[in-house]
Amino acid sequence: MNIAFFGSSLVSAYWNGAATYYRGLLKALHARGHSITFYEPDAYERQQHRDIEDPAYARVVVYKNDKIAALRVLEAAIGADLIVKASGVGVFDEFLEDGVLMLKNSRNHVVFWDVDAPATLERVANGPDPFRPLIPQYDAIFTYGGGQPVIEAYETLGARRCVPIYNALDAETHFPGARDARFEADLGFLGNRLPDREARVEEFFLDVAAKLSEKTFVLGGSGWGDKNLPPNVRYAGHVYTRDHNAFNATPLAVLNIARDSMARFGFSPATRVFEAAGGAACLISDFWEGIECFFEPQREILVARDGDEVAAILGDLTPEKARSIGDNALRRAHAEHLYTHRALEVERALGVAS
Repeated sequence: MNIAFFGSSLVSAYWNGAATYYRGLLKALHARGHSITFYEPDAYERQQHRDIEDPAYARVVVYKNDKIAALRVLEAAIGADLIVKASGVGVFDEFLEDGVLMLKNSRNHVVFWDVDAPATLERVANGPDPFRPLIPQYDAIFTYGGGQPVIEAYETLGARRCVPIYNALDAETHFPGARDARFEADLGFLGNRLPDREARVEEFFLDVAAKLSEKTFVLGGSGWGDKNLPPNVRYAGHVYTRDHNAFNATPLAVLNIARDSMARFGFSPATRVFEAAGGAACLISDFWEGIECFFEPQREILVARDGDEVAAILGDLTPEKARSIGDNALRRAHAEHLYTHRALEVERALGVAS
């Protein structure tokens, strides 16, 4: 297939948590023989904070942050076999969501790819929204999480098909790395400061640090610079993707904290979950419905329902147990959760082969 993909950014993870998801999926689809053009706007200083150069697996087209430029890239996508509009491009989302449907014909597929389905569904449910009447017009809705609750919610809104294509591991990018003194700690958390995550970060990470004054903690991600942190929490700032392996390899354990909406819907493992597994990290995750479908609690992942449980897990965690959890997670990820597996799911959902 010739794929035209409209997303936030492929080359920059700056305020763009979906970047590693895009990279893993598109690299795997390219390896299956598909040709990809990724269209991304020059917005939010992402081009000034690139993590990677233009990759070999996709042609990257960066367009100006104006409607004329957005119209031109839509016109450039005419003739593609698969046209994808991802959620959360950040600029001209409504224009692009409507525009890609204008490119639909009897020979192609036009798909909306929702990288934050719980938030999209809550927004649509809470009042008039221009995206809602467009849902039945797409050939399919792909999501990167949500399971049956998200499928049913989209089908209720008239979606022809809704297919979760979950996050996964790109084993060529995320693997057991070397330790880095910048990230030395008993527990590390990597995530941007977002309104629908901050309260959970306080409960599962910062409050735990305040209680365990004898332990050390490292916080990575954008937006935390003016946050009042306990003295045993070191702020590492924005951590570029090239340093994610070191971040996962260095602390005794790393923490995953789901955003509010994803925790409520469940079946939404974040990219960081698979990155950590690929790095053989000992991962502690907040609880969300369906976690056992991806990794086995107590053997491949440690699960906490609140901050007190995080503190208890960390208090009992030994280096030997942490290594065992990480090694088991690495094996499971390679067996079931590579982006190669997800690319095959995309092909099956579209009824095509490379």
